[in-house]
Amino acid sequence: MKHLNYVRSYRNFCKPASGETTYQVVIEQSDLFVTSRINLKSEVLDRLNKIRQDIKGYIFLHPEFATSLNPIQENPDAPEIIKNMIRAGRIMDVGPMAAVAGAISQDIADFAVRLSPDILVENGVDIFIHSTKDRVVGLLPHPDEPAVVGIKIDRGSTPCAICASSATIGHSLSLGNGDLVVVKSKSGAVADAAATALCNIMKNKKSITKLNRLRNDLEKKGILGVLAQMGDDLSVWGDMELTVL
Repeated sequence: MKHLNYVRSYRNFCKPASGETTYQVVIEQSDLFVTSRINLKSEVLDRLNKIRQDIKGYIFLHPEFATSLNPIQENPDAPEIIKNMIRAGRIMDVGPMAAVAGAISQDIADFAVRLSPDILVENGVDIFIHSTKDRVVGLLPHPDEPAVVGIKIDRGSTPCAICASSATIGHSLSLGNGDLVVVKSKSGAVADAAATALCNIMKNKKSITKLNRLRNDLEKKGILGVLAQMGDDLSVWGDMELTVL
């Protein structure tokens, strides 16, 4: 059974760097937690509203965009965020909505970085980072408990996305049984879609071996690193340096 954390209490453990501020931006189902040098809540709210309207408008005209669990046809006339989600779904062989949180995180971060060189946007544990400082992204053993292990993000590796999927924690749809899959990529949409796709194949402990065999193919698709956990079994490869918090 999934543990659903509606209040996102894990955000209480986030620590911004000196000179930074954090704030929440919410519109309907979109719930962002932003870290930046200055408070950009108004600007982020306006941008989030725009891209949500793009997505909702496209779904109204193309209902299959919201419901398909398989890749759909690309549309050159679609808004840019829609095209990013469709492409990511086709790359990872999943439906476009598997990329929605990561795509929104990157859109907001790319928009706001002109106002704050340090900008981190978390959207339901899918994060996009622009940073002039080294960072650590915590890995939660449980949504209501502090992280004890994290992934080091060197400032030189940003901008980048860190996206996660789980069959046992959170709201995301998973067709597998994996406790946690975390993916790093330069693309928020691809990282999000990949996390979903890889968690889907985590049926049993042997699946971690199967996932490791996909490394070369995943790297060609823009995946920089993967962490996968099922029970006591853990696999980490690529640019995913772990650190104790």
